[in-house]
This record gives sequence, C-alpha cells and structure tokens, in this order.
Amino acid sequence: MTEEKEEVKTFKELGICEQLLEACETLGWKNPTKIQVEALPHALEGKDMIGLAQTGSGKTGAFALPILQALLDSPQAFFACVLSPTRELAIQIAEQFEALGSGIGVRCAVLVGGVDMVQQAIALAKRPHIVVGTPGRLLDHLSNTKGFSLRPLKYLVLDEADRLLNEDFEKSIDEILNAIPRERRTYLFSATMTKKVKKLQRACLRNPVKIEAASKYSTVDTLKQQYRFVPAKYKDCYLVYILTVMAESTTMVFTRTCDSTQLLSLILRNLGLRAIPISGQMSQSKRLGALNKFKARECNILICTDVASRGLDIPAVDMVINYDIPSSSKDYIHRVGRTARAGRSGVAISLVNQYELEWYLQIEKLIGKKLPEFPAQEEEVLLLLERATEAKRISQMKIRESGGKRRRKAGGDDGEEEIERYLGNKNGKKSKKLKR
Repeated sequence: MTEEKEEVKTFKELGICEQLLEACETLGWKNPTKIQVEALPHALEGKDMIGLAQTGSGKTGAFALPILQALLDSPQAFFACVLSPTRELAIQIAEQFEALGSGIGVRCAVLVGGVDMVQQAIALAKRPHIVVGTPGRLLDHLSNTKGFSLRPLKYLVLDEADRLLNEDFEKSIDEILNAIPRERRTYLFSATMTKKVKKLQRACLRNPVKIEAASKYSTVDTLKQQYRFVPAKYKDCYLVYILTVMAESTTMVFTRTCDSTQLLSLILRNLGLRAIPISGQMSQSKRLGALNKFKARECNILICTDVASRGLDIPAVDMVINYDIPSSSKDYIHRVGRTARAGRSGVAISLVNQYELEWYLQIEKLIGKKLPEFPAQEEEVLLLLERATEAKRISQMKIRESGGKRRRKAGGDDGEEEIERYLGNKNGKKSKKLKR
C-alpha cells in the first residue's frame, strides 16, 4: 500500500480533473505534497477527513482541490465554508481558492473582522460558491445579514482546527455548527492534535479518515533549530546581534505581546534595520499593509505576535527568532513552521532567558530532541549593548509621546503614530484583489 502511494507522482493519477490540473500547472504545482497524496483520494471519494500535517505542507490544496472538483459536478451558491482563526489566513485561503478556480469562474466571499460589514453583505448577495471567514464575523452575518443562510452548504472546513477550538472561538463554532446542515462533508486540518479536536471529531464528523502526514508534533528536517540562554537584560542586544550577523535574511521575530512588537520594531529601526510590526491591535488594513511590505521585501524583518504564526505562507522567510518563548509549546511548532516551507531550508533561533527555561524544556520534550546552542561570543555581542540600550530609551520615549497624543485625539488603533507613518499606506492593500 505504501509503495503504491510513493509511486504516485502527479495530480492526474490522484484523480484531479483536467480543468484543475491546468490550474495546478499555472500555479507551479508540479507534484502533490505528502498530505495531498494521502488526502485527495479519500476526499474525492466523499469521505470526512482529519488531516494532521506539518505547517507549510500544502494543506490548503488538500481541501480546496476536492471541493472545487465537487463544485464542478454540481455548481451551486454557498457550496463550501472554510473557517480560519485569523483574518490573514482567511484571505490567503480565499486567494488560493480563486487561483485554483480561476478557469472555472469560482466566486469567493471573505468574512473577517476589521472590514466593513456592508461590503461583505453585498458580496454575499452575489451568492458566492465559497465563503471563507473567521468564526465571529461569519456568525455576525448569519445573525444580521438578511437573506444569508448556509442551509445549502455541502462542505465545511476547519483550518487550524486546534486553535479554532480554544475558548475564544468555541462558542461561535458551536453556533455555526447548529446553523448548517448535518448532511455535509467535513474536513478538519491542523498541524497539531488536541483533546478539543478529538471532541469536535465526535461531534460533527462521520466515520472520518485520519491522515497523518507527520508525527504528532514535529518540525521539518530542512529546519535548523538552535537556542541561546541569555540574561533577560541582554535579550535586546542578542536580537540585534543575530539580525546584524544575518543582515541579508528575511526574518520573523515572535514576541508575546502587541506592545512588544511596537517597541522592538522602533528599536530596530533606530538602529538602521528594516523592521515592521504586525499584531492583533492593528487595524486590518495596516496588518495587510505590513504583510505586503514584508512579502515585497521592502522590510526584511517582521515583528509579530502569534497572530502571524498560523498558516501564513510567506515563501521567502529565511529565519524565525523566538524573542519571547511561547508558554504553549505547540505554538513553537506553528511559529517555526513559518520558515523551511515546501522543501526549502530555514533557521529557527530561540532566545531563552532565566524566566523562560521551563517553557523551553517543554518545547524540547514535545519535539523529542535537544537543540544545539546558537554560537556567539558574548564579548562580541555586548559591544552592541550601549547602542541597543540607547535605541530602547529613545523608542520608549516616542511611544510615551505618541500615547499622549492618542489620548488627546481619542483615536488611533495600533497605538503608535511612528509605525503608522512607517507603514506609509493608511488604507493598506491586498496582495491580490478578490473577485466579486
């Protein structure tokens, strides 16, 4: 059985129809990924699925292709709904559907927060085939948008299902499940399996096929992972050192809080590094503006919270730095999965201070290996201490000043005018305009 699967080389052999084969070719998808090889035959047979795969392994194609093929056989509005935990991931999934379905006239609607509901209601009135959204905004439309219903739905996909089942989304998911038909195909996709995913499996899947294209919690072989124990007071200095040594790399730096993204991006810019922040406190247009600048390499350092750790496919990421160690070790898997995607190599470096040791040890336990130490001479690193300290002082002062201005204006949504000016595009822009 395994040998047969290994012999499969093309989407055609997996049962994908001619129109979609052309779309795959146009997108440069030469051969299916492991999760696609495993998932597509079952999906095309009409089975429910739970797909566990490393992030960056082609999960979107694994559920988009069978849905589009089924849509071709029986075209109808509101054929499929895909739920995602973040706005950016929802937009990215919709773009993938549109790219794959461009030759067959697929219409998508994206329902996410931070965007005008009236515009979204107009898109829904045009009766799209695919609805992609975050749970809260989808529920808003189900409750308030006249004439919108998901009663005709044939397919439901929960992408990053483990995250969708935390307390932030669980109530919304339950209400959505009550508003859609029981007779449907359901796909759960995630890089990690949790008890809550198992609970949802019992609630809404019928004899699902479980596809595991990776070990339970793992990172790809092409990812070089390292750590460095650093005193908390020197952490900024080490970050600046690594970014200076790896100056040509495209890097994502993960922090624990939205405030840290603002502060670190200012510190780095004061030192002449091209950094830009993205966090949940920024408006949707600014988040997309920041992502687009990063993708276009106008800025090569993206400072982010875990809002950017799930599902975002930014192909050129060379390095991930964990400035703050995540308290949930599963979040580490998602963070470092931003690099070394689709067979490329990448580097992940975790800066661990004295207060984060326990969290770091949990990560090593989860991935099942001891990581090597990032090599650096501390004397060399500390040559940057004076400059880094001064940059931090200036940055904190700017944030305090802009905070005062913001209170006087009673406005501003990402809390930092300096960053707003740096983004340079108050309205933001999508990397690809979605068709109506």
